[in-house]
Amino acid sequence: MTRVVLVLAKAPVAGRAKTRLIPAATPAGAAGIAAAALLDTLDAARSVPDARVVVALEGDVARAERRAELVDALAGTVVVPQRGDTLGERITAAHADVAELFPAAVSVQIGMDTPQVDAALLTDALDLVTADADAALGLALDGGWWALALAEPRRARHIADVPTSRDDTGVATLSALRAGHPGLSPARVLELPPLSDVDTPDDAVAVADLVPSGRFARAVSDLLPLSGGLPR
Repeated sequence: MTRVVLVLAKAPVAGRAKTRLIPAATPAGAAGIAAAALLDTLDAARSVPDARVVVALEGDVARAERRAELVDALAGTVVVPQRGDTLGERITAAHADVAELFPAAVSVQIGMDTPQVDAALLTDALDLVTADADAALGLALDGGWWALALAEPRRARHIADVPTSRDDTGVATLSALRAGHPGLSPARVLELPPLSDVDTPDDAVAVADLVPSGRFARAVSDLLPLSGGLPR
């Protein structure tokens, strides 16, 4: 059985990445923070024992901040383009790509907004859907979710229509997974530990404090000036 860490990522291009950090950071600074978050996330994904890493990528890394580091970090991963108009469609397509590339794989999907994630958390998620669960969801503290582990990646289609970017998205996603779809036992849908993701300057500072030795923390320190009373 293949174990896959699927990273849904956006090329950190100035003016297109982490725009909610602007104007506390410049557009280039916000993209630099996003690049650091992605680099730390890829480090964690690549450190999971006996797992392949698939990156579903939107945008052009050649235009990204820290492009040379990103090219190096993506080496050895399988990069596929994101497909679909909505986030739900892109998630579904990325999981379908995993199933096509690695038949019989179990998977855990993360984004690039939780740079505090580590290999142990991802390994635990994969272990759950290898032996104990059909699915496992990690809720985010802002109401969304940060990780989705699946014993059968194509089952991501069951959450394709859940509205995203709302304060009830995580709960609604969990409900959709537990709704009794054929082959997906409600009792075998478990929860992963909740994490805070990074959307706002306050989020960035709080998460940086959790991983002070990471690239993300250094980028926040360098690129997000003291603004609006942020605790630094």
